[in-house]
Amino acid sequence: MRLLLVLGLVGRLLRLFSAAFVPPLVLSLVDGDSRAFTHFAIGAVASFAAGALAARGFSPTPVFQRSEALSVVALTWLSIAVFSAVPLALAGLSLVDAFFEAMSGLTTTGATILLDFSGYGRSFFLWRAMMQWFGGLGVIALFVVVLPSLGIAGRQLFFAEASAAPSEAITTHIRNQAGRLWLLYAGMTALLSALLMTAGMDLYDAVVHALTTVSAGGFSPNGRSIAGYENPAVEWILIPFMLLAGTSYTLQYLAATGRPGSLLRDGEFRFYALQALAVTLLLTWVLADGQMDSSHLRAAAFQATSVISSTGYASTDYNLWPDQARAALLLLMVTGGCAGSAAGGPKAIRLLLVLKRVLREITRVLHPRAVLPIRHGHKPVSDEIVRAVFNLVVLYAALHFLFGVMLVLLGADLVTGMSAAIACLGNIGPGFGPAGPMGSFAGFSDASKLLLSFAMWIGRLEIVTVLALFHRDVWRNMRLRA
Repeated sequence: MRLLLVLGLVGRLLRLFSAAFVPPLVLSLVDGDSRAFTHFAIGAVASFAAGALAARGFSPTPVFQRSEALSVVALTWLSIAVFSAVPLALAGLSLVDAFFEAMSGLTTTGATILLDFSGYGRSFFLWRAMMQWFGGLGVIALFVVVLPSLGIAGRQLFFAEASAAPSEAITTHIRNQAGRLWLLYAGMTALLSALLMTAGMDLYDAVVHALTTVSAGGFSPNGRSIAGYENPAVEWILIPFMLLAGTSYTLQYLAATGRPGSLLRDGEFRFYALQALAVTLLLTWVLADGQMDSSHLRAAAFQATSVISSTGYASTDYNLWPDQARAALLLLMVTGGCAGSAAGGPKAIRLLLVLKRVLREITRVLHPRAVLPIRHGHKPVSDEIVRAVFNLVVLYAALHFLFGVMLVLLGADLVTGMSAAIACLGNIGPGFGPAGPMGSFAGFSDASKLLLSFAMWIGRLEIVTVLALFHRDVWRNMRLRA
């Protein structure tokens, strides 16, 4: 791995990212908030200067090694989180808290350490929402569009960031693909903003919630999340958009271009949507004590959709729900959305393939000579893909357990620690206990917050991207330049 090449490209991307500070800068000027203007100006300058310094001597290359592409993706996400934290730290958060909040935003996790939302201005909350919006589709996908000089390297980075699934590509022209996805993404954001305004939200709240809904992020400028708006219409509008946020961008694109039937024909989407529907009905039954009720149906549908899409909004404090209801939500937490979406978690397609593999192995006990290919969408899935999927799901489960145990050893109670590990590694946001939907992660120790920040980072990059960089072959072949 050529270290200077990797750092040079990360520097170019970081320098480009400095332009993202402009909207909160402008809003702070409109609001007459000179302190916030200074904070974001310093963030922009720091990002640009550090990027320019790292990018010195970089020259585009037509071919990136696999380890170099993975390193650029992982380090770009990490460095952008660091510099995104600058205005948050200047606003009064500790360095650890600012990094945690920025990583939570960029990875669209939605876990927060904020306790008093009244102490921060509108530009602060706009920045939190923008971090989630950039992270939802993926920062590399954005850079591939606006930095065409990356050439073939851009293609490699795009695939290094994207999750692997049996059918994800719209076109082999990666820059065109990324551009179309960003147009779709921006269009959905504008549409949702308009709909929320018709439900009574002002322009600012509508835009912020649109940014954090289509990205499956869940940051809200209201300390009580969606419950703070007390408007059923807002909840009903957000439910389908949250469901879409957890749906593959490929399917969203096909549906938006006149092929809505592709959603119902896709096995992963049916598996994902049926889980949300089943848990919605179960929650309604539990919450209404055996009697269907419209208000309970709305709360159940909202929370089931929010959790399975990993958006993390809350329309009520589900910490107060019966254990049966919280167990149903836990089931959705360990599933996640569809591959190729903004959602976190292991992804529905992977769990579906693992389930098919388990059923195949059971059948082989009875018929050891049978040829039993695993299929998805009427097409056979290679054993290599099935094995990789199985390994990733095992990694998710193992790391959930490991991070949960470490959080308990660092002082969290068992329920809070285990649920926080699931919520952060799966990029879901709130867990149970003090880290629940109306709570905060502020009570965790600094060591726990750094551990959870690491969990959010590797969870957003789907674990293997980061863990592969610790392989001895990467370090053995590292050199400064070619």
